[in-house]
Amino acid sequence: MGSLTRKIWLIVYYVIGTRFPTQPMPGYKIGYALRRFLISRIAESCGKDIIVKQACYIGAGIGLRIGNRAQLGHNARFGREVTIGDDVLMGPDVVIMTDTHAFEELEVPINKQGKLETQPVVIGNDVWLGTRVIIMPGVTIGDKSVIGSGSIVTKNIPPHSIAVGNPARVIRMRGEKTKLTN
Repeated sequence: MGSLTRKIWLIVYYVIGTRFPTQPMPGYKIGYALRRFLISRIAESCGKDIIVKQACYIGAGIGLRIGNRAQLGHNARFGREVTIGDDVLMGPDVVIMTDTHAFEELEVPINKQGKLETQPVVIGNDVWLGTRVIIMPGVTIGDKSVIGSGSIVTKNIPPHSIAVGNPARVIRMRGEKTKLTN
């Protein structure tokens, strides 16, 4: 796809597509269909039956790969070079960062030091990202993991993990029974 065509789809997405309703508002199916169509024209690859909620920010869609049946949350925000697997569920306000700035030179203002190399993020298949999860650059979240709301993920999360906190840490594995205590 040409650069101009991509830019046109981005303009339509941000001006119109991000504003269409999300469930349970009337017309949400039209909003989902429109956003799915637009994202399929913008992302590097886009699976079938995805759901993109309102106000989802994808930058220019550079390096964005979305698996089948993935749900991108309301007001989510992604950097470049993000891979989202099949059947991912995402709460509102999720942030996936892939870029950061240099800051080591004390004699040079931070805003003059420039950005560092993009560090891709990979979200595996069948992952649930709770509300307001932040994923830092270079992180991989393994298949079938759950990241609790408000967590900040600074390191890779192994498959089947349940991770929470700041920084996020694995508290147990999916499939393990928890003991209820009073």
